[in-house]
Amino acid sequence: MSSVATWPSQAETWLDERGKGAWIAAMVLGFIFLWPVGLALLAYMIWSKRMFKGSCARRSTHHLNPARHRFNSTGNAAFDSYKSQTLRRLEEEQDAFEAFLQRLREAKDKSEFDQFMDDRASKARDPKTENGEPVSA
Repeated sequence: MSSVATWPSQAETWLDERGKGAWIAAMVLGFIFLWPVGLALLAYMIWSKRMFKGSCARRSTHHLNPARHRFNSTGNAAFDSYKSQTLRRLEEEQDAFEAFLQRLREAKDKSEFDQFMDDRASKARDPKTENGEPVSA
């Protein structure tokens, strides 16, 4: 079943690698053999803007990996140094914040567990109640 779910994305990747001409050929063949397929391809090409902007392959790789220029040198040593220090500082801040959130979750879990244990202990000490409700005599 997983191969059935992935064949559209594999076909899209295959067509993107071959460019806009492959998309147009697939659309024309779709219209010739089964017009709803051609219509669906035309709608998809318009919706995804494949008809109007450059090569599909160039845009596809850029769209899949927007951070690919993250560590490329700009040629300006001072700016590159500033950029690397800023990115390192932001990553450290993100790690510290994630650790803070983890400690917060753990404290909340501990507080809820302690409350549960206190409620359980108080019910066990009070023999006049059963499941939190008074026992009728």
